[in-house]
Amino acid sequence: MDIEQYVLDLRDKQAITELLFAYCAYLDRMDLDALASLFTDDCHVDYGPEEHMRSSGSQQLRRDLTRMWRWKRTSHHLSNVMISLDGDNRHADALSYVIAWHERPDGSTATMLGRYQDRVVRVGEQWRIAQRRQELTGNDASFDVRINPFVRLDPPEPQ
Repeated sequence: MDIEQYVLDLRDKQAITELLFAYCAYLDRMDLDALASLFTDDCHVDYGPEEHMRSSGSQQLRRDLTRMWRWKRTSHHLSNVMISLDGDNRHADALSYVIAWHERPDGSTATMLGRYQDRVVRVGEQWRIAQRRQELTGNDASFDVRINPFVRLDPPEPQ
């Protein structure tokens, strides 16, 4: 890979990382219009096994995420971002990990740990999320939202 392509790839990876960070910031502010703009119009989002945890299209996602108003405050922290660019500079896969703290109106809290698996696409000059699947990797006892479970590999056979 030549240096010019390397720099372009770094630019794209940084833009995608900022896209993923913006999702957390907009969700915590409950700026659902801004959040919906991070997704393609025809996106598919899968947060959990129940139908109300899945959305098709950015406007349905915006409506569906109004359920987050049940929390008084939230704080989403994203890390371990890994991005794999397709060779066409138009598509990428991203994996990131999230720790999300939630406060209920009564002051009790719930925390979950999870990961997002995203397919992102370039729309004009901007990157947008076309597909998202969230998986739950852990939670405290007070977090009771059904998120898709993370499945580990099977343990190796004893030798």
